[in-house]
Amino acid sequence: MAVSMTEQEWRPDGETMCPYRLVLEHVTSRWGVLVLISLMDRPYRFSELRRAISDVRPVSEKMLTQTLQTLERDGMIHRDAKPVIPPRVDYSLTDLGREAAEQVRGLAEWTARRMGQVREARERYDAEKGRG
Repeated sequence: MAVSMTEQEWRPDGETMCPYRLVLEHVTSRWGVLVLISLMDRPYRFSELRRAISDVRPVSEKMLTQTLQTLERDGMIHRDAKPVIPPRVDYSLTDLGREAAEQVRGLAEWTARRMGQVREARERYDAEKGRG
């Protein structure tokens, strides 16, 4: 069943923080994007995931923990804590998370393909505005 956002539910002016917008912020945040795309490959332990993400952009333990908790709460990530010594916790995508990750990856790929055009537009803008 397709759900559409009404004008009242989606307020780009920021006056109303609707549930759609909160989830969108979580999924498209700096770390949310990297976590979702990384977990598309396979489940990761915390330290493995942190290393994988830090290859792209360094992330603190605190930020990664907060991002994982937020995405887990939103139903995007499954946290599997094994009762062993030493403790082992694996993170993987849920079906909902995989769907979101595919969408985010598509946007990331589009951005990479269009970056040349974005640079050109920025250069034109800066030249017109007397910047740079």
